[in-house]
Amino acid sequence: MIRVPSPAKLNLFLHITGRRDNGYHELQSIFQLIDLCDWLEFNQTVSPEISIDGLSSVDLEQNLIFKATQILKPHAKTYSGLNISIEKNIPMGAGLGGGSSNAATTLIVVNQLWQCGLSIEQLAELGLKLGADVPIFVHGRNAWAEGIGEHLTFIDLDQKQYIVLKPDCFISTQLLFSQKTLTRDTKPTKFCAYQLKPFNFGNNFEPLARSLYPEVNEAMQYLDQFGIAKLTGTGACVFTEVTADMNIDEILAHSPCKAYLVNSLKESPLRHFKVI
Repeated sequence: MIRVPSPAKLNLFLHITGRRDNGYHELQSIFQLIDLCDWLEFNQTVSPEISIDGLSSVDLEQNLIFKATQILKPHAKTYSGLNISIEKNIPMGAGLGGGSSNAATTLIVVNQLWQCGLSIEQLAELGLKLGADVPIFVHGRNAWAEGIGEHLTFIDLDQKQYIVLKPDCFISTQLLFSQKTLTRDTKPTKFCAYQLKPFNFGNNFEPLARSLYPEVNEAMQYLDQFGIAKLTGTGACVFTEVTADMNIDEILAHSPCKAYLVNSLKESPLRHFKVI
């Protein structure tokens, strides 16, 4: 039995800088890994089937964990059946990358269990077929992201704490992208500009999320009393950086929705994972 963490992420900002001919949007963002984690348990089985426990709300064929195993099958030198159990702590549809992180964790662990022999770069390339956020979790490092999120420049970020709120709603990424008022031409920028004035960097999806989902607007209004509230990714979660003058316990206790206190990570706890 192997039990490993699967960390979440925050998008410290998210800009759309253009649109490709194929309809995909060009983005710029910073991925910050955080210590809010799902836990995945891998058990090799006698039967050849892949089974997943703990995520019954998602059909097996659509489950990114299952898809990650299937994408590795052609590379397996010692294939075995697997029962994979998940302890879900990262809320779904939240913009925290839980599904992508689960897929990346599966790629890393099963690559070793099945002796596929693939490098991190090869796993990241396979992961991109599962989702644009999967490579960042495969690499397990904070990054400046461009393209559709696949062009990564690894960066060092200061250790910080964040308060994260999860409004009681599920945001449709497709709905946000379909809105005619979505800003799609933000001027491209550089990491050094972010370092100078991080609070000037927002999320192009935020105005739409606030207008289409009252729960998101309520959460942002609440956090704006204490700091600068931001939306992460295209999900429902909003966050603010913890400062010395905040009464963290009071903020968490009176939140209008589920609230988390999280720490930033320098790297994923899976970064140097080895099957013993």
